[in-house]
Amino acid sequence: MLEVLRTSEVIDIINNEFRYDEAEEVGLLESLGRIVSREIISPEDLPPFSRSTVDGYAVFAADTFGSSEALPSYLTIQGEVRMGEATDIKLERYHTVYVPTGGMLPEGADSVVMIEYTERLGKEVTVARPVAPGENIISRGDDVKRGDLLFTKGHRIRPQDVGVLAALGIIKVPVFKKLRVGILSTGDELVSPGENPGPGEVRDINLYSLAASVVKDGGTPEVYGIVKDDFKSLRKVLSDMLLDNDIVLISGGSSVGVRDMTERVMGSFDGSRMLVHGVSVKPGKPTLLACIDGKAVFGLPGHPVSALTIYGLFVRPIISHGELDSDVYVTARMAENYSSNHGREEYLPVRLEEDGNEYLAYPVYGESGLITSLTRAHGVVRIEAGREGLNRGQVVKVRLY
Repeated sequence: MLEVLRTSEVIDIINNEFRYDEAEEVGLLESLGRIVSREIISPEDLPPFSRSTVDGYAVFAADTFGSSEALPSYLTIQGEVRMGEATDIKLERYHTVYVPTGGMLPEGADSVVMIEYTERLGKEVTVARPVAPGENIISRGDDVKRGDLLFTKGHRIRPQDVGVLAALGIIKVPVFKKLRVGILSTGDELVSPGENPGPGEVRDINLYSLAASVVKDGGTPEVYGIVKDDFKSLRKVLSDMLLDNDIVLISGGSSVGVRDMTERVMGSFDGSRMLVHGVSVKPGKPTLLACIDGKAVFGLPGHPVSALTIYGLFVRPIISHGELDSDVYVTARMAENYSSNHGREEYLPVRLEEDGNEYLAYPVYGESGLITSLTRAHGVVRIEAGREGLNRGQVVKVRLY
């Protein structure tokens, strides 16, 4: 029997045993998709000056009150602002200054009249419509003020974030270093996707689904192919993986069996410590975790659904450096009863259908070796250990894939 641990216990072990917090600074374009390693504070106001949002005339709003087409206000032209240039004009009462869209607002002006509601008459401008204070302008610091928190530690940089950083002149972005993740599959029955399986053979799934997951989560996968269930061969490849990677994923070989060598290979390295041998979760119970040379070495179940479930629970948070708000949840109602009486925490794939203003969640049935159960599902529902299942109509939280 495997000595199983709860998922919370495994997470505590990972947090206490491993440190993957090395940071670096990268350029703006290189920062896209990377995880911020420390708080980023705005070094200046944005916009850096008050400006007009329209082509028109900068005014004191009070000087336009009561204006109409029948009885317009008359303002004396005091000057003009050129696009891309600063202005030292100090607006006087009952005067106006022409300002293009995006142009700097002269000192004293509190609004801009759109050019459509004005008429130039020599050295004067008529205003046929009043404006309120603040109309058609953006004041300095309206977007971001100096000292404002832009991004917290654990935030993944998006394209719009790159734009904000550029606007503020932040050309070096503090991010966590990408983790290199070595991945191999073990099993005498496995062949590569490009081969035709013989009797008793199957194409390898996990090598590719895990590598794709690592890329999606911001890591760099290093694929080592398929290794047969042979102690010397597996140990040699694992030794190479430990030299070149931060984390190692070995798919298969973690079920109790004569030919499963993963645990023995892990334990053959000097200083190796076996931290986890079994997790109280469905799917994914036969999971291994060892610490070798300070690096996390995971033995993932061979079944594809189990492997991806365990990856999502324990590996993904490491690779994404605890990315904040990375999981998206929706609320749904169970469309039917689901029995879960095995005493383990369970992650149930579900398919969502809209029903009026809510979602209905349908269990997607399939054994842990059937990868298409995940492609047919929109998300997963966590069922706590000890619960007998979910009832039809029960409200659940669905973590979307």
